[in-house]
Amino acid sequence: MVFSSLLFLFRFLPLVFLLYYLTPRRGRNVVLFLFSLFFYAWGEPKYVFLMLFSITMDYTVGRLIDKAKREGKPEKAKGSLLFSVFMNLGILGFFKYADFIIGSINAVSGLNLPLLNIPLPIGISFFTFQTMSYTIDVYRGNTEVQKNWISYGTYVSMFPQLIAGPIVQYKTIARQMKERRENLDDFTEGIHRFVVGVGKKVLLANNIGLLWDAAAALPVAELPVATAWLGALAYTFQIYFDFSGYSDMAIGLGKMFGFHFLENFNYPYISRSITEFWRRWHISLSSWFREYVYIPLGGNRKGLLKQVRNIFVVWMLTGIWHGAHWNYVLWGVYYGVLLILEKFVLKRFLDKLPSWIQNLYTMFFVVISWVIFKCEDLSYCLSYLKAMFGGFSAGLFNTESLYLLKNYGILLVILILGSTRLPKFFGEKMEKRFGENGEVMTGARMIFYLGILLLSVAYLVDATYNPFLYFRF
Repeated sequence: MVFSSLLFLFRFLPLVFLLYYLTPRRGRNVVLFLFSLFFYAWGEPKYVFLMLFSITMDYTVGRLIDKAKREGKPEKAKGSLLFSVFMNLGILGFFKYADFIIGSINAVSGLNLPLLNIPLPIGISFFTFQTMSYTIDVYRGNTEVQKNWISYGTYVSMFPQLIAGPIVQYKTIARQMKERRENLDDFTEGIHRFVVGVGKKVLLANNIGLLWDAAAALPVAELPVATAWLGALAYTFQIYFDFSGYSDMAIGLGKMFGFHFLENFNYPYISRSITEFWRRWHISLSSWFREYVYIPLGGNRKGLLKQVRNIFVVWMLTGIWHGAHWNYVLWGVYYGVLLILEKFVLKRFLDKLPSWIQNLYTMFFVVISWVIFKCEDLSYCLSYLKAMFGGFSAGLFNTESLYLLKNYGILLVILILGSTRLPKFFGEKMEKRFGENGEVMTGARMIFYLGILLLSVAYLVDATYNPFLYFRF
């Protein structure tokens, strides 16, 4: 599924668009729903039934909540909501965390309970959070109930953002489910956004990922400081261009079908604080936890101690959401501590520093965080961090460091510049000089997007290394 998903899209998308636009408007959700199920079944045939169960359950719960509220039965509405939350978290917990819990019990107690070894349904964390947000918002009165099972199923299973986000809250596209109006401008813009996303993922993320693999393949005790940092920087850019690339593809495909999904990234690597970083990175996840966990717990409204508690709870859950390993828990705690320190201690000092130093401070801790995130083996994680700070006395650099820098240095510069606003600024300057819709800009765009698409397809056909890092979440 991971390797073939993009080739699958390139193979079947023309047919889907043809069927979609030939179908009368009232039947277009049916086309999207059926293709989305087909897309998911391509890699996870047996788990399509799990998704259909989840769709049917929360569709039914939404109707029950709406009926109970109209009948003036708040306890019945609350009971239906609690059932939905319990079932969704139960399904997510069983498939994603059962072996983690069993393994932890074995490690603490000395028992040898057998692991279940259940394959993780692709994208289960994403579509579970979407279905939960729907029932919660219906209960709160923040969105109208969806009375059409096909339309609700389309929302949950929609293939552009099904397996790696962004997490789309139903209330943000409720009207679009029945009233969207497709047009040529959106379709064209969607193609551009999709192609850029493909290029970010295939040409940039995949290639810099090879640098991380090269560094991680070396004996960690023999890693000089420069090699360890090159590997960490490589993964820092790999995960950004991989995940933001997928989000671009999802948003672009959505526009081609008339949907307008909210942005999921906003140049996170130009942030000047950890707080700002998390306003710019994986925006849909941060918004979900803020709206459905942090604020209901009291947010910052019930005193300092409870605010600190709420931050810790949110970040523990954020870490656990990403995976069933202790490194994700540590990663969540790491950010919880950093955000608390920044909020109550560091902010007044940071605000006095030049912006470039604020950015260096932010990226220093972000790079370290991605090492924790990447290394599921905690002993290896700590050893790698030790190597980054010269703890193994392997020196600052060696011939391997220079070789890696020579091979990947230009790509790293491209990635650094590409993660800033500079490309957008350059594009706007070109549009101002030659005219946004002038012949020069039109021709340049065609060459640019066609070049990215052809290079990406050639790479996909030839490559064996094509991981989507967020598919497993």
